[in-house]
Amino acid sequence: MKDVTIELENRPGALAAMGEALGRAGVSVEGGGAWVVNGVGVAHFLVADGEAARGALAAAGIRVTAVRDVVVQRLKQDEPGQLGKLTRRMAQAGVNIEVLYSDHDHQLVLVVDQPDRAREVAAAWMNERAAPPR
Repeated sequence: MKDVTIELENRPGALAAMGEALGRAGVSVEGGGAWVVNGVGVAHFLVADGEAARGALAAAGIRVTAVRDVVVQRLKQDEPGQLGKLTRRMAQAGVNIEVLYSDHDHQLVLVVDQPDRAREVAAAWMNERAAPPR
């Protein structure tokens, strides 16, 4: 999966044009969100094929600023503090989280500066959670 960073005009219909362009290309959005930051629309969306998304958006005149790898992590939703614990582990490993959102399957999506290191942290986190209690 890939995170696609998109810059949109801050006007009615800009997000609709983006969604329509992806739909015409057969690119499904699996998670993400969009915000206005300093008067500019900024969107991060999770897709299976980042280059197909980039091409579809470029053809529609929509600016893609990045296509990046993600780390996907499932948290125990019924256990408070999971987000803090996982993100603290990432910080202790020197991983900077640049974007965080959820996908449609209720998984945490992280866009980070060191994807390989973040995957190591995530794998260790999952292994510890799967270990039988002592």
